[in-house]
Amino acid sequence: MKQKLTIAVASGKGGTGKTTVSASLACAAADAGYKAAYLDCDVEEPNGHLFLKPSIDCRHMVGIPVPVVDQEKCIDCGLCGEICQFSAIVCINKNVLTFDKMCHGCGGCSLVCPTGAITVKSRNIGVVETGDCGNLRFCRGKLNVGEALSPPLIKAVRSTGRDDELNIVDASPGASCPVIAAIKGVDYVLLVTEPTPFGINDLEIAVDMVKELRIPLAVVVNRSVPEYTLARDFCRDKNIKILAEIPDDRRVAEAYSRGKLPYSGVPGYRELFAGLLDTAMKEAGQ
Repeated sequence: MKQKLTIAVASGKGGTGKTTVSASLACAAADAGYKAAYLDCDVEEPNGHLFLKPSIDCRHMVGIPVPVVDQEKCIDCGLCGEICQFSAIVCINKNVLTFDKMCHGCGGCSLVCPTGAITVKSRNIGVVETGDCGNLRFCRGKLNVGEALSPPLIKAVRSTGRDDELNIVDASPGASCPVIAAIKGVDYVLLVTEPTPFGINDLEIAVDMVKELRIPLAVVVNRSVPEYTLARDFCRDKNIKILAEIPDDRRVAEAYSRGKLPYSGVPGYRELFAGLLDTAMKEAGQ
């Protein structure tokens, strides 16, 4: 590998097999001798650990800066409330009220305060855990229950990627802010889909998102059945490469139910994912 390479695995909808693909690719990379890391950025529901079974050796809390107001210094100018786009700080009847869970941590309120009445404190939103699964480095984020603001935690997970590693990012499903935080700046995106009308509808949304970010992409079709051509037709019409088709195989579902990846638990799939990894790296320019 010439330099740090980051491949993100995403999907337009949940349940397409995104974690199965990303975790299997990470295992294939480690077995091929790469210095590799699996970064679980699906922080609202991380489940890569169920299959990789890492030994966690480090945990650290992640927070965002939220405002603290010194009422004695405050002159009730209202500038803090005017600059806040999320109504996390408001001035009412000469009192400044703050709402920590609405704050996005931009710090704008403290910058515009003319008297220095606003300082910041850290509000915990989740935890980053790191460890190892044999030769594979493992990292995941776990968002606090009830917390709505996940991008800062996702960015913290992404920041653990090292310059000499092949990083496999398991992104959140969908096409909203958490996904963008997970895939922004990666070298290549694999979009996992299934050959159903719902799957293709959400794949189209995800493709538009990735193209807007100007990131090279390809598709992996999971639960593929030869006579179901929706995914192939869509990718042909959009001039998108399909790098692999994973068969609709009962053995994969049985392995999944036992907490095993098809890569290691089903004969023949080790070669499939090793080939997918090689192809994806070539497509990414490595």
